[in-house]
Amino acid sequence: MRHETARAAGAGAAAAVNFGSLINAVQRNCDISDARYAGNYSMCIFLLKMREYYRWEHEIPFSCTLPHHDLGSWLIEREQAWESLESRSYEPLPLSRGRVDPFDYAAINAELVPEGYVYSSGLGLFNKPHFFLGRLLAHEVQDGVTVLIASCEYARDLVAPPAMTIGRTVFVSQGAVRRFLWEKIEEANWRRRGDTPVHRSIACYGPYADEDELLDRMAAKETRSMILHELGEVRAGEMLGPGWEEMLAALPRSRAEFTARAIRDHLADCLVTLPRLIEALDEAALHFYFANFTGIRKALFPEAAHAYRRWLDHGNLNALDAAHREGRDRWLAAARRVLEHYREGPDRCQEHLEAFARNAG
Repeated sequence: MRHETARAAGAGAAAAVNFGSLINAVQRNCDISDARYAGNYSMCIFLLKMREYYRWEHEIPFSCTLPHHDLGSWLIEREQAWESLESRSYEPLPLSRGRVDPFDYAAINAELVPEGYVYSSGLGLFNKPHFFLGRLLAHEVQDGVTVLIASCEYARDLVAPPAMTIGRTVFVSQGAVRRFLWEKIEEANWRRRGDTPVHRSIACYGPYADEDELLDRMAAKETRSMILHELGEVRAGEMLGPGWEEMLAALPRSRAEFTARAIRDHLADCLVTLPRLIEALDEAALHFYFANFTGIRKALFPEAAHAYRRWLDHGNLNALDAAHREGRDRWLAAARRVLEHYREGPDRCQEHLEAFARNAG
């Protein structure tokens, strides 16, 4: 549980670090980020995220119904609190070495990781800063990339990514992974019971005692799939260079940004995720991969969706293997064309991306 684990963390942390103060400082930066960026989400997305944020903050199990009256009051109070935070600057974090810039994740983790904790700070969709503090579960090196996996969340913001890459470090929060899985399962059950990629993935796990056991087993596997995607992001970043992040920062919140991110996601997955899952014949993970193959991603790469259907119909992965092999060159070329247009000017880049999306749709 969040508060219990936070107390335990405070008891076990190095004496020079006031862990309670550290949690409060990270959470305050999360709240400042939310105050500035929550308005970027549609009302529907905002309310769904706030429901799950309330669940996390109050440690309510996924299987329990949220109290509507309390939730409504909390929502009003939270929005009022954000109004007082929107103009505040992000706070430096109190560590034994002194106060450290909250975006200097490397220096912060140099102190926290040996004590069994992990911190991340990076930019996500709409260039929103994300801050996170959790208990370190695993510290690995894969393909020359550092991977830090957290088992729980002491501090997080409204939209906490399950996984993200900053430089050559991959951060994964298993709490966020479980939440993401639960939301996908709920969505599949609301829309249509039965034969969906989510249900096909669940069927691969065989019998399970309850939903918690299923989530634990799925989270362990999907953590590995998310790490594969992030390793692909690192490789894609090496191929594209720093100009890609500069280009993303210059794009306004628009379909162009979503299209650019989808192009790079496809490149990352064709480089690492899909070939590794196919090589391992990981059916549960492949089904769940295509549970997330929706919207602009599916519109841009229908060949992969068709190859998935051929696997379902005929039982072999040859078409999917061919799709990712062709996709490596295709998406690298597409990403480089985006960068060429960006060098002509941000407006030219946006026009190209919007036309790219229209032609795909």
